Amino acid sequence: MSLVGKFATVGGATLFSRVFGFAREMMMASALGVGPVADAFNLAFRFPNLFRRLFAEGAFNAAFIPLFARSLEEDGEDAAKEFASEIFSTLFTVLFVLTALAMVFMPALVQTIIAPGLSACVDDPAASAHFIPCADRYEITIAFSRIMFPYLACMSLLAMVSGILNAFRRFFAAAVAPSILNFVLIGVLAWCWWKRADQQTIGFFMSWGVLVAGVGQLLMVTVAMRIAGFSVRLKRPRWTKGLRRLLVLAAPAALIGGITQINLFVGQAIASYKPGAVSILQYADRPYQLPLGMVGVAIGVVLLPELARALKAGRLGEAQHTQNRSLEFALFLTVPAAVALFIIPEPIIRLIYERGAFLPTSTRAVADVLGLYALGLPAFVLIKVFSPGYFAREDTRTPMLVTGLSAIANIVLSLGLFYVMAERGIALATTLAGWLNALLLFEGLRRKGLWEVDRALVKRSALVVVSSLLMGAALVGLLIEFRPWLQTGSGVLHQALGLAIVVAVAMAVYFVAAFLTGAVDRRMVVGALKRRRRA
Repeated sequence: MSLVGKFATVGGATLFSRVFGFAREMMMASALGVGPVADAFNLAFRFPNLFRRLFAEGAFNAAFIPLFARSLEEDGEDAAKEFASEIFSTLFTVLFVLTALAMVFMPALVQTIIAPGLSACVDDPAASAHFIPCADRYEITIAFSRIMFPYLACMSLLAMVSGILNAFRRFFAAAVAPSILNFVLIGVLAWCWWKRADQQTIGFFMSWGVLVAGVGQLLMVTVAMRIAGFSVRLKRPRWTKGLRRLLVLAAPAALIGGITQINLFVGQAIASYKPGAVSILQYADRPYQLPLGMVGVAIGVVLLPELARALKAGRLGEAQHTQNRSLEFALFLTVPAAVALFIIPEPIIRLIYERGAFLPTSTRAVADVLGLYALGLPAFVLIKVFSPGYFAREDTRTPMLVTGLSAIANIVLSLGLFYVMAERGIALATTLAGWLNALLLFEGLRRKGLWEVDRALVKRSALVVVSSLLMGAALVGLLIEFRPWLQTGSGVLHQALGLAIVVAVAMAVYFVAAFLTGAVDRRMVVGALKRRRRA
């Protein structure tokens, strides 16, 4: 399968999951709005998600895959199986201890890390139709966090099994597994709607749904691994050379791989000082995560094992070509997505969320945040492109320093801008920190001679920007023409039809401009389509 075909496989599976994620968020917004229960659920869910990205997906995809790939290439499958079993056993033990400690000390974690703003909460019954006293908000955040924290263990083990599948170039099962979470939560929300449950009950059932979904996802990839003819066994953890090397690589890689989640987590912790701000950030994050997940995750999953194999085999020219074409692919899809989300965030948010407990005032607040997030979309996808250039060479120190610097910048900017622009300041800080991270990662690769930008990349990148600006101009005109269809009160059907027309015409303008100007390699696209038809 070609590189574009592999991106399409992972991106398609991720898109499938994100579409149902939209449905989940739509139902949640209708049921909970931007009230205290929504804040509590989002705060509690973000914490295990942060550690999942830091110590599971980021660290294992960055550190485990190159080591596992090398073991497969040099020592054979039996040695790779022994190495994987060593790591699995150690990871399982560490996760068990971590989960037990978190369950015991969760009140302190909520008060100092997850939601420090709850300690400054002041009761205001007039602030919300679904008023909950501050003391109760604190207690339900603790309860939700305790229920959902074991999800971290399931996702960490899932990340390792997914790394094994990716090393064998089997990408689909790991990419589609997150859909289980969306299916479970959609089912929970539908059942709560049928039972007309109150908001706190909905929050508790959703928390249990997250845990059940975590177990289901882990089972799915484990079965896929067994079907692939590979297995790992649980044994007594031992300090081995392979484990030591993994930790040396994984410690900084954990920080690097989870930079987006670090920025979002820091933002939500600061946002906890303003009621509703946490939920506003979370609802804005969902549309922004669709292109980020579809393109960024696909590139991150496919590019690392491809680079690792090419470098281990000494095929340096192939590695350079893979990096440049991956960057082209990222820019071709993310630049127009960023332009579109910046220009038309409000109609998108209104169509997705504005019903039930989600009011027009909430639409405007979430749209403002989404527009600022959109400006950082290309940056966070570029991080996914640049990071494997270091990881595949087992260099995690350089990107660790870069990521640490950008994380510090994000914290400082978030603290300063929050008091000026509230949640919009946090979104702007996240975007600025993302661009700083991406630019420093690229400059490091260029200075070390690890990335040689070819002429085709420069030319097509410039033409992608031109094509995206033409599409943006078309969007502005379409927004004026279809404004009556996209306003509050026009009805969901009219909004959906109007937005579909606007998006379809804008996409047509972009793709026509891209193909006419040569912003996309037409031979590569035609070749990929022919290969997929033959398959």
